[in-house]
Amino acid sequence: MSDVGIQSTQDFARPASRGWHELWRKEDWWAIWLGLGIVVLGAVLFLDGASLKWIAVTPPKWSSLAQLGAHFADNYPRYLAQFLAWLVLFGIALTALGHRPRAFIPAFVFLYVCSVLIIAGGQWDQANRYNLEPPLIALAVGLLISNVIGLPRALDAGFRVEFYIKTGIVLLGATLPFTLVLWAGPVAILQAGIVSIATFLVIYGVSLRLGLDRRLAATLGAGGAVCGVSAAIAVAGAVNAKKEHAPIAITTVILWAIVMIFVLPLLSRLLHLPAGVAGAWIGTSEFADAAGFAAAETYGNLVGHVDGIAGTGDQTVWAFTLMKVVGRDLWIGIWAFILAIVATTRWERVELGRKPDPAEIWWRFPKFVIGFVVASLIVTAISSGYTLAEFNKVVNPALVAPIKDLRTWAFIFCFLSIGLTTRFRELAQAGTKPFLAFSSGVAVNVVLGFVLSAIVFAAHWEHLTR
Repeated sequence: MSDVGIQSTQDFARPASRGWHELWRKEDWWAIWLGLGIVVLGAVLFLDGASLKWIAVTPPKWSSLAQLGAHFADNYPRYLAQFLAWLVLFGIALTALGHRPRAFIPAFVFLYVCSVLIIAGGQWDQANRYNLEPPLIALAVGLLISNVIGLPRALDAGFRVEFYIKTGIVLLGATLPFTLVLWAGPVAILQAGIVSIATFLVIYGVSLRLGLDRRLAATLGAGGAVCGVSAAIAVAGAVNAKKEHAPIAITTVILWAIVMIFVLPLLSRLLHLPAGVAGAWIGTSEFADAAGFAAAETYGNLVGHVDGIAGTGDQTVWAFTLMKVVGRDLWIGIWAFILAIVATTRWERVELGRKPDPAEIWWRFPKFVIGFVVASLIVTAISSGYTLAEFNKVVNPALVAPIKDLRTWAFIFCFLSIGLTTRFRELAQAGTKPFLAFSSGVAVNVVLGFVLSAIVFAAHWEHLTR
């Protein structure tokens, strides 16, 4: 995996020069410029009665190859324009960051073509039956190519895991306006907060007991407490983790996320949980958005077809969205900020034997989280005068949905790049301790999530409405 933006603790002892030049020489800032540029353009078009829909093209649902082929035949200019836009934007940024366009271009061509096929595969009308979510397909395909087939190492220049996910997180902010947080209600926010804190503390505590580096412990804890890939990368930078820590956390999170796709709907069915309750439990206990959506949709599809399951399929997906995509994902910035303070003022004061510099917190804090917040504020300002029903009818399809589609592309680039740059033989050196530490958090997460969803706040989730 690329280690751009993640230094080792040894590197921290020799701090690089810092100043205004970071605004165009740091990956975090370029993720902000790209992400916010897309959001601002989308906002301007929306206010003018237009939309980003044309260039935010993605394959539609299809049931036959003929349908899919017809879509590509009709829309290939849109895909070509989108490809060129991504290529130019990422190419300019990476050139400014000191990378060679000659190495990036062929790798990104390969990445984009594979991503088109992966997203199309996830849009097959039978994909839900087999839990074939595009990010998970991307990861599996990447791992297969990397560990079985093999690619030239030179192509890693285009597999910029951190850059793609950081850009995606900025775009994620636009899909989470603060008005949506208010509509989620205090129950979702409270439950998400309880689970996030409890899961982090358990994983972190067990990691230290097992003798793991505290920075790896923090990265693992954040991966379990929030959203695996995003949180692991954000916190790894905030605590100055070693370059191998984020890949270890990401791989562990994804393994458990895949397991939970099957386990949570099965247990919910055996317990005959109401649709909303099951959705809240899945949102509280899953570790990745894509895997959680797959699990929620799986259970939602059972509603009306299996006796004893009350509610509607929409309740399952909506409850999951409130808990995971709104409630828990908001903790990305919170954990990054808290842990940047802890690492700077406590850990490194002992390790380096010097007085902590408060400015280090600012330099260490993952700046792309600022882009996340600003993107959310932009859409919040635009949607503040709308009710939830009006937001879903007007703002979502014309402004939020196209940005969400572009975010999907960025996340697919990221997951595919994770697979393409992950070599199992290299990760095996970490041993079983990270997996055991994270698994302790899984156990607490699942049990606590069930208690909160099915007992403490059961009435709220059972009667959930938009």
